[in-house]
This record gives sequence, C-alpha cells and structure tokens, in this order.
Amino acid sequence: MLLGSQLRRLREARGITREAAGYSIRASESKISRMELGRVSFKTRDVEDLLTLYGITDEAERQQLLSLAREANVAGWWHSYSDVLPTWFPTYVGLEGAAHLIRAYEVQFVHGLLQTEDYARAVVRRGMKGASEADVERRVTLRMERQKYLVAENAPDFHIVLDEAALRRPYGDREVMRGQLQHLVEISERSNVRLQIMPFSFGGHSGEGGSFTVLSFPESDLSDVVYLEQLTSALYLDKREDVAQYEQALKELQQDSPGPDESRDLLRGLLQLS
Repeated sequence: MLLGSQLRRLREARGITREAAGYSIRASESKISRMELGRVSFKTRDVEDLLTLYGITDEAERQQLLSLAREANVAGWWHSYSDVLPTWFPTYVGLEGAAHLIRAYEVQFVHGLLQTEDYARAVVRRGMKGASEADVERRVTLRMERQKYLVAENAPDFHIVLDEAALRRPYGDREVMRGQLQHLVEISERSNVRLQIMPFSFGGHSGEGGSFTVLSFPESDLSDVVYLEQLTSALYLDKREDVAQYEQALKELQQDSPGPDESRDLLRGLLQLS
C-alpha cells in the first residue's frame, strides 16, 4: 500500500495517465490501479520502469523504493495467522509494525495493543462466535505478539484516546476488567505511551465518527495512513485531505481530554469502583 501510494503520487506529479503507465510496463490500466492500491505484488522490473518513466533518476531514491518493493513481496510473520483473521487485517498488522507513530481513538473496547490476555480472549470470543477454542487462542496469541512492538528497542510512540465507554463496557468477568484497568495504569507510565481518557462528562466531541487509527512512518516521503475498521471490511485512507481531517479530530480529542496524569487518576478511580 505504501509503495503503491508513492507510485501514484509520482505518476500524478508528472501528469501521466494510468493507461500510459500501464503501457510502459506492458500492462493494463487496471493493473496500475491495483498496484497503486497495494492489491497486487510488485515485480522489480516493473517498478524500475515506472520510476524511469516518472523521472526518478536519483539512485538513492530509486533504491529506497525498490527496497520497499522487495519488502512488500515478503510475507510477514503474521501471515501464518491468516486462517483466523479477516482478509483485510494482515495489511493493518504490517502497517502497524512499520509505523514509528501510532495515534488512535477507541470507543468500543480497549485498543488491541493495550489489552491483557484475558481481556483479549473475552473480546475475541465475542467477535468469533462459534469458533473453536484453538482458533480463539491463535487470534489471542497474534494480539499478544503485536504488543511486543510497544516494548521493543525501537518501539513506536503510541498516543491513544480511550472513550470512557470502552472502560465501562465489560468483557469477561469482574477480575478480567480489574486486570485490564490495572494494566492500563501500568503501561500508561511507559515513556512511549500517551494514554488519555475522554470522559462521559465532557459530552459530545470530535470522535463522533467512531474509532480510527492514524499510522505515521519513519520515511519522510511516505504519507500517513488512516485505518477504519468496519463490520465486513476496512478502509485505508492516505489522501492528504482525508488524513488531515482525522488528524484534526484526534488533535481536538487530545486537547479536550484530561492529560495523561489526570487520565491515570481516572483509571485508578474506576479500579476502586470495580
């Protein structure tokens, strides 16, 4: 997706049509469209020819994009879990693992990167009705593997606004929820985690459209991506005008929510009530 997005911007900057781009690599206009959407694999020769067509002659820039093409064709560790994942989710896991900044708003439940194992199990069981216990456990294992990103040597910064609804909606029994709240208190003290709570008392706010995640990448020429999960699919937005609206919504959520220290106090208060 990231490579396709880059190729699309390069093509548009040169005023080249998809049809002309397709002709240059002996392919159809629809093939270029699928490449730019990240829905097909990339042949190195095709990417080289497109970069030449788009006037990219700087060797360092070419090699960065060609390296991205090679990486795009390598299956990540998470693909071994594809049998228990929605078809659109492996793409998100790959993007999440490549991001250096993850910003999110959650309203339904605690974000997957912050869930305890017991809480995650309760969430997965609710979402995978009728699934075998083995499949549930594989899904939970994947979620726990993803969380290693947050404690790795080059961990991303994670800025999350949790709606109070996510904390009051029980998944699992009382002990599961207590364990989840305690975990949030502890992980919120990590230097790379900024956790804020949007309280009910604030009333309406800029997150009225529902949960979303904004992923930013260390390469300066790669655009941010907004991830929106739906019941039967997901949307990945990278157009600047779309991303800007979600970034503004998140900025307002952060401004309107209590800061990290006050939010931690709110979590402790909920712990006392649970």
